[in-house]
Amino acid sequence: MSNALRIAYGTFGRVALLDMDRSLVRHAHPHCHVLLKVEGADTRFTVGDEVVALTDDQAVLVNAWAPHAYVHDRTRPRTIILALYIEPQWLRTFRSNWGAASAAKFFDRPAGAMSPRLRRLAMDLATVMMADPGANAAQEQLLSDLMIAVIERFTLWRSTVSFVRDTGGIDWRIRRAVDILRANPELHCDVTTLAREAGLSRAHFYRLFERSTRVTPHVYLNVLRMELAVGAVVNEQHSIAAVSDRLGFAAPSHFTRFFRDHAGVKPSEFRSVARMGTAG
Repeated sequence: MSNALRIAYGTFGRVALLDMDRSLVRHAHPHCHVLLKVEGADTRFTVGDEVVALTDDQAVLVNAWAPHAYVHDRTRPRTIILALYIEPQWLRTFRSNWGAASAAKFFDRPAGAMSPRLRRLAMDLATVMMADPGANAAQEQLLSDLMIAVIERFTLWRSTVSFVRDTGGIDWRIRRAVDILRANPELHCDVTTLAREAGLSRAHFYRLFERSTRVTPHVYLNVLRMELAVGAVVNEQHSIAAVSDRLGFAAPSHFTRFFRDHAGVKPSEFRSVARMGTAG
């Protein structure tokens, strides 16, 4: 069973220290997503169509909305992973053009070689998270230093044009479907119905949706539901069953499985670990 060792949550997005021993389904995030190995066995992710190794010497780099999955090898020991889910708007506070972290090609490759400084910053952040979950200021300072180092090493940030991802530039028919999904995250993803609302054939709608949003309608809806679920689990007092019902799951067990398949741990564990830093 995978475990969440520590979770930090704030305006920067979230950072999770995960002890992983199970695979995750293909999914996406609206974040700039960086994966760093802390200890244990080398492991792998799929990013788009590529299989990428996560090792002491190599980070995995995932652009916002890029489909990816964790591939766990059950014959190998567990891996402790530092997973960064960083809000592009937070990065914009450092440099205006770092809002481009929401763009499709912010990272031009899905992996990069770790420098000694990057390795040290990642280990320092993991150490502080484990030693003092309530040291929020220290954690955010280390995260700031780490993300600055990541961007300076792995992106062409000096020539990057500022870009804020929204739905304004996509086909109006897809924008209409996106608005329906955002307003009704509890809906099941019925592509035929969405295509009909958009006035397109099912096949044309599917192709146009993926071209516009970078993911399929099903993955897009799962991203919306997962982000709403994380926010509710961390910030609200409602029961897991109530969150499950609000998001349209037939039973809390279905919601728990969905959450675990995307985050690696059950929502109840995610809640308890994320709140460690705010206790007292």
